[in-house]
Amino acid sequence: MIRVLQIVTYMGRGGLETMLMNYYRHIDHSKVQFDFLVHRDFEASYDKEIQMMGGRIYHVSRLVPWSRSYRSELKEFFRGHSEYKIIHVHQDCLSSVALQCAKECGIPVRIAHSHNSNQTRDVKYLFKKYYMKQIPKFATELFACGKEAGDWMFGGNAYEILRNAVDISKYEYSKIVAKDIRNKMGMDDNIVIGHVGNFSLAKNHTFLIEIFQEVVKIEPKARLFLVGEGPRMQLIQKMVRRIGLEDKVLFLGKRADVNQLLQAMDVFVFPSLYEGLPVSMIEAQAAGLPCIISDHVSEECIVTKNLVTIMKLSDASCNWAKHIVERSKEQRNNHLEEIQAAGYDVVTAAKELETFYLKKYGEC
Repeated sequence: MIRVLQIVTYMGRGGLETMLMNYYRHIDHSKVQFDFLVHRDFEASYDKEIQMMGGRIYHVSRLVPWSRSYRSELKEFFRGHSEYKIIHVHQDCLSSVALQCAKECGIPVRIAHSHNSNQTRDVKYLFKKYYMKQIPKFATELFACGKEAGDWMFGGNAYEILRNAVDISKYEYSKIVAKDIRNKMGMDDNIVIGHVGNFSLAKNHTFLIEIFQEVVKIEPKARLFLVGEGPRMQLIQKMVRRIGLEDKVLFLGKRADVNQLLQAMDVFVFPSLYEGLPVSMIEAQAAGLPCIISDHVSEECIVTKNLVTIMKLSDASCNWAKHIVERSKEQRNNHLEEIQAAGYDVVTAAKELETFYLKKYGEC
């Protein structure tokens, strides 16, 4: 059995973390075991499950790319854990720091993984771009969730696609299950609009609330489910209270039952400013949900027929609202065969990743 070190910020219920856990649950642990190097000192959502499956969790300081002490700490860790011949880094633009330290410590297989197709243009943007350009120098393998994410991060270098696969069996739509969950949540005759994602600038929750405000003008009984947490959640909560929608917008927090909540929704709305290839979009399609996404979300996430509508972010919120109400009234169907045919069934995808790790380990 080999051990692969996954390097992340922390194992909360974000998109890349959920993708990692989907693979981890379905890889044969008698052949490949995942361990995690995290950069936060608190217990995250997936930590207990990781440990129950035999994974180890190591903590290091927060990533500061120019910090000599951080780099020294990382190198000390690598030298003290010579069992790791493969590291798989999920630190976005700053992945080059861990990759460089690992190279200097003689780790033979160093994987960089792109999960995004852009970056917020804040004060950190330029130095993130600098470190991003260093990634191909220090990585031996390049992975991306999709073509846009790979093209953006790896600057013309060859890379492999590792799909954001899901356990499709958990998402199969059932009228009986949907009715039961809606009854329990008091949503018998409401139109339920859903969104799953961290409260970050990229997810564009502000515009989502503006859209929902217009939806309520058409359908007063409409409700909005917001699943997730994040740095902008309080800002969005204040916005909701300010415009008087607090009885119609449900902040559901981090959830382990997203597959169940998707059953209760009528339409999924995703107005992101940028994305790689969001796991939540694959999940929503697996659940047979009509989806409305922005033209800034990679079209690679569309893996079903007639389920996804693309809207321009420049379109007025009232136009989005009209489409949402129309699509919310559609009859739900199962699309699992399409999801599987597109390669997003994690049972198959995990076997392929397992084979890749074993092959690379054998070449060390």
